[in-house]
Amino acid sequence: MNFTFANPWLLLLLALVPPLVWWRQRHRWAASLRFSSVAPLLKFPPSPWLRLRQGLVVLRGAALACLVIAFARPQKPISEEKAVAEGIDIVLCLDVSGSMMAEDFEKDGHRRSRVDVVKEVVRDFIGKRTHDRLAMIAFAGRPYTVCPLTLDHDWLIEGLDRVRIGLIEDGTAIGSALGSAMNRLRDIKAKSRIVVLLTDGGNNAGRLSPDVAADAARALGIKVYTIGVGAGGVAPMPVVDPMGRTLGYRMLPADLDEDLLKRIADKTHGLFFRATDMRQLQQIYETIDKLEKRKIEAPSYRRMQELFPWFAWPGLALLLVEVGLVQTRLRKLP
Repeated sequence: MNFTFANPWLLLLLALVPPLVWWRQRHRWAASLRFSSVAPLLKFPPSPWLRLRQGLVVLRGAALACLVIAFARPQKPISEEKAVAEGIDIVLCLDVSGSMMAEDFEKDGHRRSRVDVVKEVVRDFIGKRTHDRLAMIAFAGRPYTVCPLTLDHDWLIEGLDRVRIGLIEDGTAIGSALGSAMNRLRDIKAKSRIVVLLTDGGNNAGRLSPDVAADAARALGIKVYTIGVGAGGVAPMPVVDPMGRTLGYRMLPADLDEDLLKRIADKTHGLFFRATDMRQLQQIYETIDKLEKRKIEAPSYRRMQELFPWFAWPGLALLLVEVGLVQTRLRKLP
């Protein structure tokens, strides 16, 4: 059988078993009472129990050997796996300006807002990036960090669920959002750092120019994928009352700055994507998922089966048998 030991150094104790058995056998016949002569008793044949008692020392030695082997933890390999991970640092920038409430997307025949569809697609994207560290930044008139870089994707999704339109002042600060994303990545030593920036408008807020931010990203080696969402033309924007009830719709003209998003992507060696419906948006994130993969071969991992019970239980059983016989049928008096 092909097996190894977790604590092989303990096997050195096996060398002590024979001397212990010899010492036990040598002192086993030490008399407690002395007689002048035992010659009359030698005429009788020895009892089988006496012969069995002479073999008790073998039981003790076998028990000790089994227990020593058990303590050394014999193990049998049952499988060997080579872990292959795909680790990249990614910052997701999501536009949560008021225009993201426009309902020009559909799912199952029902009208859906841009922000609801984006959150659903991003949630699926997060679920696929098992080995990546992800961060999330939401932005409107200014950016704010939803979640820093983390491998805890459940926490990241909880943060995504908390994202709401109206939490900060309205506007579309694309440059500031990109600058905030770079701050999350600039001190990271990873070989691959990317930003996925999604918006439905043009830059109209913030103090940092998107072009300056793109130049800085290129200098830092950060790749930016830009996604423009919205059907184009005009989109139905719900009109709600203070209670959150939809009273009707007004038509919102599109103001997506495709040229700006293309420049940002080109400068940083990324790509620009356009999503006019939910299926296109899903395909875009699937494309990014396929493009940004980096294989990392981790050390091999071997799954082991513990074999110590195979030796521990027989050792304890032999020890109990030996002690039980010594204290009962093979008991020596005095």
